[in-house]
Amino acid sequence: MPGNDRVWSGLDAAQVEALIGRHFPQIHVGGRAMLIEEAGAQRARVRLKKQERHLRPGGTVSGPTMFTLADFSVYVAIIATLGEAGIAAVTTNLNINFLAKPEPRDLIAVVRLIRLGRRLAVGEAQLFSEGAADMVAHAIATYALPSPSASGAAPSR
Repeated sequence: MPGNDRVWSGLDAAQVEALIGRHFPQIHVGGRAMLIEEAGAQRARVRLKKQERHLRPGGTVSGPTMFTLADFSVYVAIIATLGEAGIAAVTTNLNINFLAKPEPRDLIAVVRLIRLGRRLAVGEAQLFSEGAADMVAHAIATYALPSPSASGAAPSR
């Protein structure tokens, strides 16, 4: 088979974790709650470890916590796909639908990138309570991607 038939498998979870730790360590202030379980080209799986700070009255995980998990998880998929250049990606829009009351336990985000263009990436995050089959939230996020000159590459002429 020709050499150009190789498929980029992306960075793995440990590689993405190392990049985030180096460039964005403040994400773990207050304790490491989000754990990257899987990562690869255009996909990610992230676990949010249940902590008291994530719960709200009524015995459920708060909406802002689920929003943060969805946003971070799409970011992980972008970094896994683009490598270090993905660190500079920024959220431009995130729409989330809360579908069910999550139990007060770990949440799992399963992400796939729907579209990866030159300037924008669109990702879908499905959130589940650990051990449950039904989604508790569904999010679509759009990220602005860094231009090649912003990531250190020479500008095109």
